[in-house]
Amino acid sequence: MTTPSIASAATAAAASSEAAPAATARSASASAPAAATPENPNGVLGQNDFLKLMIAQLQAQNPLEPGNSNEYLNELAQFTQVEQTTNLANSSELTGAVQLIGHKVTYNNADGTQASGTVESVQSSASGTTVTVEGITGIKTTAITEVQ
Repeated sequence: MTTPSIASAATAAAASSEAAPAATARSASASAPAAATPENPNGVLGQNDFLKLMIAQLQAQNPLEPGNSNEYLNELAQFTQVEQTTNLANSSELTGAVQLIGHKVTYNNADGTQASGTVESVQSSASGTTVTVEGITGIKTTAITEVQ
């Protein structure tokens, strides 16, 4: 017997977490509307989610028929590789943005019009890298169309 992969465990966990609020909503009175807010609306699993699923999978396996430890190590190695690739991409984006400081850039505003100015600083957050152009903060590096 093979142990299900982390991906199938994630699917099962998502299905059970969706089923639980539905069961609760059915048992609630008809006068109280069920307003369930999803815990993870984007469906993105992070490192902690992956490890929780892996631990749940290990706890749920049959002790008389343990899973293949090589499968777990391969999945963990793949996850680590993806995480490191993401970190490298974020670092590269930040490095590129820092090199723009002092340069004149042309960028698209949120309303679609073009503007230009000199990059003064760079900000990095979980949502991505942005620059400040002549006092205007929050300009995404992807909005920059020209560097002079």
